[in-house]
Amino acid sequence: MRVIFMGTPDFSVPILDALVEEGHEVATVYSQPPRPAGRGKKDRPSPVQARAEALGLPVRHPVSLKNADAQAEFAALEADVAVVVAYGLILPQPILDAPRLGCVNVHASDLPRWRGAAPIQRAIMAGDRTTGVCLMQMEAGLDTGPVLHRMLCDIGPEDTSGDLHDRLSGMGADLIRAALPNLERLVAEPQPEGGVTYAEKISKSEAKVDWTAPAPHIDRLIRGLSPFPGAWTVAGGKRLKLLRCRLGNGQGTPGQVLDGTVIACGDGAVELVQVQPEGKGPMAAEDWARGARIAPGQFLGDHA
Repeated sequence: MRVIFMGTPDFSVPILDALVEEGHEVATVYSQPPRPAGRGKKDRPSPVQARAEALGLPVRHPVSLKNADAQAEFAALEADVAVVVAYGLILPQPILDAPRLGCVNVHASDLPRWRGAAPIQRAIMAGDRTTGVCLMQMEAGLDTGPVLHRMLCDIGPEDTSGDLHDRLSGMGADLIRAALPNLERLVAEPQPEGGVTYAEKISKSEAKVDWTAPAPHIDRLIRGLSPFPGAWTVAGGKRLKLLRCRLGNGQGTPGQVLDGTVIACGDGAVELVQVQPEGKGPMAAEDWARGARIAPGQFLGDHA
């Protein structure tokens, strides 16, 4: 097929690679414009743009697709289909209608659960046991289109958003390999009206751990916000980012260190597995506790 690919972050890259490996003609890649990044704040191309250029593919990064010129340029590519994966711009109706078979979207959830911006994080934070990737025929609504194909997977009890991100990205590549050759024969199933949830964008205000919450809630928060933006608490007057954990054993005053890296919650406890002290890189929680001389009876959080 002659394909337009539209994507921006790391999640999208394996799907672009799959299109190329399967022999589809990628007419053009659309991605978000380069953004200032790093210490020097120099413009850095998106992961998709960097990969596309390495593959020798032309890249466009319009600021908007709402103007007539951008829409005419898109239509002039005469694509069979546009494959959209975490692109980051709203596609107006003329864009959705331009390819012969329209625009299809690889979305990282089991639709209609977790439409919207942060489906991977929200699935973990809500305690979902399964999730997946869906290939959806795009329409004007937010992730409301009929589903052409889906693949599901379990969410493990210690999975972080980073773990699930990588797994679902690989599944998205498998999904596009399986579905695209059969696209015209796939039956689009309308999403049921029941079970719709919205994955709102993660806000930094959610990331501070409230140790009075039950252990399962804190466990899911830490894993759901890892690696970014990272749930955090205060230890010894400094911010401590919490990257990996599991449910622990014990009871105590919320925020109290029970045993090494086991911290009491409002109900139950969590065991810290990996942390990142302020100004340092990620490390095993045991190493941090030993170096910081964390002892039973000390507190993390507002008591610290």
